[in-house]
Amino acid sequence: MTFQELKPKVSEITLNTNLSIDEKLLAVCQLLSDSISYYNWVGFYFANHEAKTLHLGPYVGAETDHTVIPFGKGICGQVAVSNNNFVVPDVSAQDNYIACSFTVKSEIVVPLFVNGENIGQIDIDSHVIDPFTEEDERFLEFVNEEIAKLY
Repeated sequence: MTFQELKPKVSEITLNTNLSIDEKLLAVCQLLSDSISYYNWVGFYFANHEAKTLHLGPYVGAETDHTVIPFGKGICGQVAVSNNNFVVPDVSAQDNYIACSFTVKSEIVVPLFVNGENIGQIDIDSHVIDPFTEEDERFLEFVNEEIAKLY
């Protein structure tokens, strides 16, 4: 399924009044995981700005020990500080990478903004080296814009 075909499906999930926010987030994770072959782990982290930590929200994929990540640590922690997308074509070449699994070869993290504040991010791991393109970034920005409407 193309990103263009997925966009209305993402919107449909976020507009579903029968689902809680967490159920919507989980449904979006499941949709992306099921629809894009190289999206092997899809999840959300949310910021606690007072503690300067990220906390794992709904996700689909292998279980992770990384339920709390300090700002600045790993790819997700760096995005919490930089407020910029971060694409890692090959995690083995990245110094500040928190290894989740030996099967993870690449990662993309896109911040989630609500009223100009970075409240979290969508994080995607892939078992493929260098699969993420600018199209992935634009699509995930769209996903986060839809998610932001929930807050």
